[in-house]
Parts: sequence; C-alpha cells; structure tokens
Amino acid sequence: MLISDKTHSNNEPDELIKLVDVYKTYTMGDTIVKAVNGVSLRIKKGEFVVLMGPSGSGKSTLMHLIGCLDSPDDGKFFLKGRDISKADDYTLSAIRKNMIGFVFQQFNLIPRFTALENVELPMIYNRIPKHLRISRAKELLEMVGLSNRIYHRPSQMSGGQMQRVAIARALANNPEILLADEPTGNLDSVSSKEIMELFKKLHDKGLTIVLVTHEPDIAKYGKRIIRLKDGKIISDEEVK
Repeated sequence: MLISDKTHSNNEPDELIKLVDVYKTYTMGDTIVKAVNGVSLRIKKGEFVVLMGPSGSGKSTLMHLIGCLDSPDDGKFFLKGRDISKADDYTLSAIRKNMIGFVFQQFNLIPRFTALENVELPMIYNRIPKHLRISRAKELLEMVGLSNRIYHRPSQMSGGQMQRVAIARALANNPEILLADEPTGNLDSVSSKEIMELFKKLHDKGLTIVLVTHEPDIAKYGKRIIRLKDGKIISDEEVK
C-alpha cells in the first residue's frame, strides 16, 4: 500500500504523523549523503509500523526525524496536524518529553540507578511528585514482568531484563508514540521474542509504535512494513 499519492490531502482525524517530501542531508568530508531523500508518508494513531532496510538506507535518520531528535532540511513534518518542520529546540524538546517514548538497542540505562530509579527519571524531568513517580514506576515494572527486580541495578540484570526496564522508562510519561531503534539487536532469540511480544501487547492496548529493524522475524510483529533504500521508500505494505 503506497500512500505518497495521498499525502498532500487534508489531515485525517486520526492522523498522528505526516511527512511531505522530506529531505535530510549530511556532509561527510567531500561526500554529500542524502540520508532521507524526498520521503512522504502518513502514520495513523494506533498503527504498528516497521521501518526496514540495509545499513545506510535512511531508516534510523527517518526515525530521528519522527522522534524530533533532528529536523528536516526541506519538506514538511506534521505532528497531530501541527507543522513542526522548523520548530525550535525548546519546542522539539517539549514534544519529546511529553509525546514520545524512546527504546534503543543499547538500553541506555544509568548503571548506578536501580530499575525503579531508571524508570522514575523521565518523570523527574516532568516534575511529577515523588510518591506518584514511585507508584507509576512500580506499576510499569510490574507490567513488563519485573516486579521482583525493581531494586536491581543494570549490572544485576540480563539483556532482556534491561530492555524491559528501558521500555518501562519509555512509557513513564504516557507517550502517544513509542519509537524503537533495533530494540532486539543485543538480545538472544528467546529474549528478542519476549520483547517483541511485549511490544505487541502495548500495540494491542492502542499505543502507536514505530520500530526500526533489519531482521525479518522481528518485522513480522508489525502491522505495516515500510522498506527504504538510499533514503527513499521503495515499498509500503500492510502485513496480512
């Protein structure tokens, strides 16, 4: 299902993300790399979208744009109907803090913090009172199956357990969008399946998920697969 031909019409009520002819270029020495090269797409509320492609295809750069970690050089980016293509750093930071949760391959947990403290961290930045932070962090850790690990530090946990903490942390501020960049890249096959079942459970509850992977067995958990090559979308298909 290629959707670029519909991208210039008015925003639909349930449309969460819309990119119109977006470009992102990097200069590496004398070489100009078009990491995202004229991408147009729409993502509706509640979708589970997988971005696939070989190394250098632009999938991680596209995720960074969607996650407001970077801004396009050209083109339009609408979030819930609002054009944020040229938004300043303060606005982008507020969007990341309040609307988007991030899960990365490397977990990015703070080693000296317990699981509970790691999950609390985003809520501290959002000035949530301590008793509410602790209550929600415990609730989230229970949801991801770690109620018996809340006082463990990352060095005391397996890779799969650390990624569960990272997912709980990403959910701390009730994001509307969960972005995951190769979330199973450092995990064995058993842990990878457990993590993807957790993503499926979150999607079933209505969370919008955009996930980057190069692994077909991980991609099959999504409901829509967008394949990229040389910064362009080459296919966009619903998963049967």
